[in-house]
Amino acid sequence: MKYTVIIPARLKSTRLPDKPLADIGGKPMIVRVLEQALQSNASVVCVATDDLRIQDAVALAGYVSILTRADHPSGTDRLAEAVDRLGLADDDIVVNVQGDEPLIDPALIDAVAATLAADPALPMATASHAIGSVEDFLNPNVVKVVTDAAGRALYFSRAPIPWPRDVFSADRSALPGDVVPQRHIGIYAYRAGFLRTYRDLSPSPLEGIEALEQLRVLWHGYGIGVHVAAHAPAAGVDTPEDLERVRQHLAQQITNH
Repeated sequence: MKYTVIIPARLKSTRLPDKPLADIGGKPMIVRVLEQALQSNASVVCVATDDLRIQDAVALAGYVSILTRADHPSGTDRLAEAVDRLGLADDDIVVNVQGDEPLIDPALIDAVAATLAADPALPMATASHAIGSVEDFLNPNVVKVVTDAAGRALYFSRAPIPWPRDVFSADRSALPGDVVPQRHIGIYAYRAGFLRTYRDLSPSPLEGIEALEQLRVLWHGYGIGVHVAAHAPAAGVDTPEDLERVRQHLAQQITNH
């Protein structure tokens, strides 16, 4: 299986300015993400950015980037431009790895690509893992996904789904043993041709209500395969506290080795 990893990266972040260039153990975060992605089985790994500072940081580390337009409304649109610039065929598989996940597991990248490759009828795939606590299940910041018998997404929501009606009518202090809700993991694989189609899809009312862009795909009748991971992935970096946590994790890894 051949596939390409593209890492969209932009400097503007309200909670952590210049986030992709934040130093983690002597390297910019975007370079850390690249190095994790390069441990996957991807045939090509590159960054798609609208900023020369990010491009320079990637080049200084010896890696590849594509300078894209600055007016893209989303990372998915930036991905579509990069696909065109790389000259990828419509059937080629592209995995979107977020530029703020310096601890991403290369095996997860491979698994999402393999989920898409296994079903030629699918234009897109993503991942999930089991939710273990009722607190996470009820938390609107934890995005849930439910799937059909074939492992395709039926719906994504910030609401707790599926809702265990009978058990929760009596007690909501813990998840019932026969309910294994799934937390969505924000990594996506696409067929390159679908990325070209996606940028022409109109936004859906559901994505506006839930603030979940992937609902546009389901709204327009396209399928999304879901790989169920054995465990939760390492958290990404959204805040200064997240950044410090990752720095400490990396320092501990170096100490242990």
